[in-house]
Amino acid sequence: MAFGVNPFNYKMKKQMIIAHRGESFIAPENTLASVLLAWENGADAVEVDIRLTLDKRIVVIHDANTKRISGIRKKVSKTKLSGLKELDAGSYKGSQYRGEKIPTLPEILETVPENDKILIEIKSKKDIIPYLKEVLEESKLKTEQVEIISFKLDVLAETKKVMPRYKVHWIVFKSNNPFLRIFSPSWQRIMYKLKKYKLDGLDLWAGYPLKKEMVNKLKYAGLDVYVWTVNDAGRARELLEIGVNGITTDRAGWLKEQLKIAVV
Repeated sequence: MAFGVNPFNYKMKKQMIIAHRGESFIAPENTLASVLLAWENGADAVEVDIRLTLDKRIVVIHDANTKRISGIRKKVSKTKLSGLKELDAGSYKGSQYRGEKIPTLPEILETVPENDKILIEIKSKKDIIPYLKEVLEESKLKTEQVEIISFKLDVLAETKKVMPRYKVHWIVFKSNNPFLRIFSPSWQRIMYKLKKYKLDGLDLWAGYPLKKEMVNKLKYAGLDVYVWTVNDAGRARELLEIGVNGITTDRAGWLKEQLKIAVV
């Protein structure tokens, strides 16, 4: 066996490699360092998580509190931006990231290259939506550069109502595991909810054995299909070959390099 240039080019099919919380395998997640590294490594899009602070500022952080990333427990919704900015959100990934701060969403939006995208996952409740609308309107990004995602259907429905120009996707945990099936919606329910709330697609857990027929059905209905979180090159290749629109990964730069190589 020899290795050569992969004739399968995902970019030709307008498929994206999405950096999960930035280049989070290497750099501290949801920080400027992580996001800037993702762009430097050639990510087609970056996914970040947002929450609302006590003084109604939008910050980029996954958890409801800061303990995991800073060692100090502060509840985001009960803390002003100035208090969050005092924390070191980078040292847990290495001394080279000491002093990295929790960024605001506007700070992250300023980094997005002209032809790339930002996927914004809403972690807060619906009260964040008017502030998100204001931030997006003040940014220099084009509408098509921003997509909004969430697990929460009520948040997505309100987002689509308030900001109909933006693509809005439902993050879905779907599994064939009998022990997890209680948390796993049927395809019938998924399709019903997507149509009911006029959503633009779904972001599906990578552990589900997605088939090409279902991808085709979703895309025929005008829906985008993303998958999270894929850190295996073989699995990524399978998903891209069945036609998903994008793959979210903790290792965007590495994965893009792996996808350039094929066994011939």
